[in-house]
Amino acid sequence: MCDVTSTGLRVVFAGTPEVAVPSLRALLVSRHEVVGVVTRPDARSGRGRREAASPIRAVAGEHDLPVLTPQRPSDPDFLAHLQEWAPDVCPVVAYGALVPRAALDIPALGWVNLHFSLLPAWRGAAPVQHAILHGDEVTGASTFLLEEGLDTGPVLGTMTETVRPNDTSGDLLGRLADGGAGLLTATLDALADGAVTPVAQANDGVSLAPKLTPVDAQIDWQQPGFAVDRRIRACTPAPGAWTTHRGARLKIFPVEVAASRELEPGQVRAGKREVLVGTGAGDVCLGRVQPQGKKLMAAADWARGIRISENEVLGG
Repeated sequence: MCDVTSTGLRVVFAGTPEVAVPSLRALLVSRHEVVGVVTRPDARSGRGRREAASPIRAVAGEHDLPVLTPQRPSDPDFLAHLQEWAPDVCPVVAYGALVPRAALDIPALGWVNLHFSLLPAWRGAAPVQHAILHGDEVTGASTFLLEEGLDTGPVLGTMTETVRPNDTSGDLLGRLADGGAGLLTATLDALADGAVTPVAQANDGVSLAPKLTPVDAQIDWQQPGFAVDRRIRACTPAPGAWTTHRGARLKIFPVEVAASRELEPGQVRAGKREVLVGTGAGDVCLGRVQPQGKKLMAAADWARGIRISENEVLGG
């Protein structure tokens, strides 16, 4: 039985990427005691494919916190260690693995997940990307009790956030990560004080947000300009929107929807200061591009360097 008092809770934090860092830092200066951290094992990344610790493991190292990196959260050794830490609650932010029932049952107050949508909207791995892709004007974050279903547990708290017209998923996720850190801390405060009641999610308004793949990130220039703009922003920075040109992949960064409607879908028109591309309805003005194997550059510099002709198309 946990000792829930005004002095706070014993916390084991679970998370992996940079987006989870604000929450861990907020809990480290809260009234709660972070007694350990769970994160994904070191992974190979970068051109050299060197093993690198997760951002959460790096923060844990700064504070001399014990860390567990199970291959699977169902591993007996992990479950035994978690039991020894005797957490009152396990807050989790983008941990990256399904938590089995055997682990869910260890903390007396359960696992409290910070999810970057207003549940039951956008359950799944990429809520922010799908909010932008589908043109949502308002999104937010929710804290809820983790259970074995996909983001189906009862909600403890929410916050809202406006989706700005030029937001990329990276921009929006950064604001939600910062604001969500406060929401998560406030939720744990309320749990410690017995001042929150879980509310079951509505059966209406459920939508799913599966991870966006490189296939999803390919631009279809037959779509109208506003849809092309949304897809590019939703896929920035990851997995990265792209098209093809002269048989090679060309990475496309956020564009501006132009007032003109002169070009055919995918047709390119390069001027001295701007590069326009036609869509299924209206033109867009390219911002920055990255040709395969080359550095990021302004679209006008790219077009001038390759001497693009008037009849060339992207994605053809």
